Amino acid sequence: MTLNVWTVVKTNRWIRALLFAMVCWAYWFLIEPSAMGEDYESVAAKVSSDYTRKKAPDGSIVPESYAFAKGGYWSGPLYDKTIDKMDFMDIARTIAIPLANQNYLPTADQKSTQLLLVIYWGTTYAPEHASESNAYNLAQKKAADEHESNQRLTDAERAEGAKSNSQPSGSSSDVRIAKTLAAQDADALSSSLSVAQSENRARDEANFRNAEMLGYDSEWNELMSSIGGPARDFRKSKLINELEENRYFVVLMAYDYQLLVKEKKHKLLWETRYSIRQHTHAFNQQLTTMTVEASKFFGQDSNGLTRKPLPEGHVEIGGVRNLGTVPEDRVKPNLSAPGK
Repeated sequence: MTLNVWTVVKTNRWIRALLFAMVCWAYWFLIEPSAMGEDYESVAAKVSSDYTRKKAPDGSIVPESYAFAKGGYWSGPLYDKTIDKMDFMDIARTIAIPLANQNYLPTADQKSTQLLLVIYWGTTYAPEHASESNAYNLAQKKAADEHESNQRLTDAERAEGAKSNSQPSGSSSDVRIAKTLAAQDADALSSSLSVAQSENRARDEANFRNAEMLGYDSEWNELMSSIGGPARDFRKSKLINELEENRYFVVLMAYDYQLLVKEKKHKLLWETRYSIRQHTHAFNQQLTTMTVEASKFFGQDSNGLTRKPLPEGHVEIGGVRNLGTVPEDRVKPNLSAPGK
């Protein structure tokens, strides 16, 4: 007997659901590795419309000189010795080598300095997951209470209807008590929902602050501003999950040094924001790898948020150069906030 497979699939909802789950599984693990929440790095880089890297006649990139400035450190919610014990110069020395490999070189000559590189680093403070919050759990309980009280009212009205018609509808003591309890539970649910909605707004605000810090803001605006299908919902869920886990980050902002010194104007030429999740990582061990990967976008536009797996094992960063020392007091710290 010949079995028509398509007929079976078309008539068996369970098999169709299984095939759909298999497709989702393949997308999750094969097409979208970052969705697994493992070792990957997020990078977002932007450049000013009038900034371009110059090239020499042989096609090589012309070096640009810079000086470092301390933007600030953002401490996470918990003590973390792998980042809390690192100071600005630890960060600057680590970043300097990948910068040199991209032909950004430090200088002690203020007259020839082209860029002021402001560094921010730290750990984001992730908001509480909605399903774990007290307000969410209370709203769930109040919704169950209201459902039960409405059911009791329905049962009381049915019982009253089954009795004699000598009394007006809704006049029995059981019905009056059930109505009172139902009204009380409805008020309690309304109140708890208001608290949950307020908490959700605070959660969204915290997520957006993290999105701005990490360079997720363009993707956030795209996904939160419109309604889509399953694919968009999947991307939105993944985005929120990333923002609601503590992440190590570095923000490197390049300003026009000469314009700042001569005219006191802040002109941002380019910025690169990169991050990895804190869980299972140590910042002092991952900073070099993070920066080497992100340095591919120094002075370039990433065209939105990119996610790349972190390479395993040894990182090859090329030859070591004598980068000199730049005094910290050459420029004022906290030149600009790292958010948008």
